[in-house]
Amino acid sequence: MYFSFNFKTSTLLIFFIHGLIFTLLLLYKGIKNENKSSFWLAAFIFLCTLYIAPFMFGYSGWYAKDTYREILFFIPFQQLFLMPPLLYFYVKSSLHTSFRFQKKDWLHFIPAMVYALYSLMVWITDELVLDTYYFYADGRDKDFALWYQISGFIMMVFYLFACLKLYTKYKKKTYETVSYADSILHAWIQRFLIAFLGLLLLRVLFFILNPEWANFGRKYWYYLSFSILFYYIALSGYVHAIKMNVSFHPRLVTTFSEDFLAEAEEEGTTTKTETDIIEFSEDDKILQQQLEDLMEHKKIFTNPNLTLFDVAKLLHTHPKKVSNIINKGFKVNFNDFVNSYRTQEVIKKVAASENDLKTLLGIALDSGFNSKSTFNRAFKKQTQQTPKEYFSGNT
Repeated sequence: MYFSFNFKTSTLLIFFIHGLIFTLLLLYKGIKNENKSSFWLAAFIFLCTLYIAPFMFGYSGWYAKDTYREILFFIPFQQLFLMPPLLYFYVKSSLHTSFRFQKKDWLHFIPAMVYALYSLMVWITDELVLDTYYFYADGRDKDFALWYQISGFIMMVFYLFACLKLYTKYKKKTYETVSYADSILHAWIQRFLIAFLGLLLLRVLFFILNPEWANFGRKYWYYLSFSILFYYIALSGYVHAIKMNVSFHPRLVTTFSEDFLAEAEEEGTTTKTETDIIEFSEDDKILQQQLEDLMEHKKIFTNPNLTLFDVAKLLHTHPKKVSNIINKGFKVNFNDFVNSYRTQEVIKKVAASENDLKTLLGIALDSGFNSKSTFNRAFKKQTQQTPKEYFSGNT
């Protein structure tokens, strides 16, 4: 097979090969662990790999040779209408493990299917019907048509914002529902979404500052940047899939009420519930006192997997009612509410010299924190000091 090696082709080839490898690894993980999000990510990484293929092969001279040029012409390597919804459903299936693809979800893929039909029509017309270039009479790859590139760009920006919105709602619901929010936040997803958005903005900047952007050879640095980012997504996603399998705890996944979390996914869902607009009643005050008794006397916060639903069950009321009591009565979310008691418990135990028998981390774990990192973050949030700073200043 003809392939001219040079700096540009070699660097993109490295990312191309790694993209294929990570695609296979993620498919394997998806099959082995029955993890649907791995399938979505594998599909997205595969399309990212195909996305850089025309440039990798183009820099190697394929567009200058008839047989190879036809491969680049007639295979729609750049699936700009398919990549955005794949990314969206990866994020959605990662945040909600019970997510099931429904018939209505196919609507997201209509643009991609239309473009696939268009590509097929071009191939049939030019190769089978006319046996000469009709659509490709201008000798330019249709994947780089201005209308397609701009439409794909807009679609990617739209879906990235949709993903960020979904993650933000998920994060809010997580802090309102469980006391171990840091363990299931998938913070890396937010980081790579922001990075991806930054890359798209960088593309706009390249377009504005580079008067020769339409020149094929002038786009190398953008595609190199894209390759580095999708490699980061592939590597981080694969590591995340491994961690989820190794540290899998049924409680962390099944404790969420999907009906409760579904509110985060519904378009137009308001942040206020019926209980939010009702004034704090005498019954609410009684419930607030009962909640304080549970925390102070029964110390239910020492359960590292404590959820809003557990508390509601103990109080014989609805989770939304408990959430409203915490939000209005204590002016915090459920996660911070529980961690405030855990933090005070650690301070009390250290003051009682229990750290002479146990390490600080041991005391933190006994107090309900499930990891050192969670303890450090929660402690600093409650006291504005790290545990080391706090206890060194109070000894």
